[in-house]
Amino acid sequence: MKFANPKNDIAFKKIFGDEKHKEVLISFLNSVLDFKGKREIKSVTLTNPYQLPNIEELKETILDIKAINQNNEEFIVEMQKKGGSSFTKRSLYYTSKAYVNQIDKAMDFKQLKKVYYIALVDFNIFDNTSFISRHLIINQETTKQDLKDFEFTFIELKKFNLELKECDTIVKKWIYFINNASSLELIPKELQNIKEFKTAFLMANTYTWNKDELEVYDYLFLKEANDIDALKSAENKGIQKGIEKGILTVAKNSIKQGLDNETISLITSLSIEQIENLRTK
Repeated sequence: MKFANPKNDIAFKKIFGDEKHKEVLISFLNSVLDFKGKREIKSVTLTNPYQLPNIEELKETILDIKAINQNNEEFIVEMQKKGGSSFTKRSLYYTSKAYVNQIDKAMDFKQLKKVYYIALVDFNIFDNTSFISRHLIINQETTKQDLKDFEFTFIELKKFNLELKECDTIVKKWIYFINNASSLELIPKELQNIKEFKTAFLMANTYTWNKDELEVYDYLFLKEANDIDALKSAENKGIQKGIEKGILTVAKNSIKQGLDNETISLITSLSIEQIENLRTK
């Protein structure tokens, strides 16, 4: 068998955002957030289930996963391969936007439900933290979590270097799967008897994908390789200013096309504040 790389946006959403196999996402969320007992997620509703975009649409498509559990709590899951100085700010913006969009202005604020943001990133963000870190709003004086409606979890994939035999928890097994699935030819014996992992590997089996899925999958890998080559070439020629000018040009054109700040930030890695300044000018 040939397994897709879950770090690829299309592969990630196909594996974890499929309407017919929601048990994969449920297992992942419960393990990452350490939900047990009464907090355990029993069911989810995917608010943006997997749907293959065409290549032209990819420029404007946000390939994240959004779900709501049985308690109406909201979950946002992202796979990001490219970082930037504004990534954490974008995470805050994205989460707060999901929170605000739960109600209309005239409705009762008591109806607002908790939003969990989970980012799997193929780059390092924080110093002196493990491969998985949880970020809460804490009272500095009492260290209690008095404001509970926002919770952020970052999984820094480059910090994870465990072998499968060392993965003694489900969350470690999931991170191992995301980091290593594409280099495997068979489902490892340690995961064969876990239903959710067996399903995940079946979803990642590219021999079962249709032609359009394979085309988009390959396109994203080629685009990433081209982006890396272009960046290295620019750096070697010492034309960083040209790169910055190009990014600004892309941002300005995106504004003219009517794209929102969030999408432009994803495309250019500019901060929301920078984009707003461009709109003003």
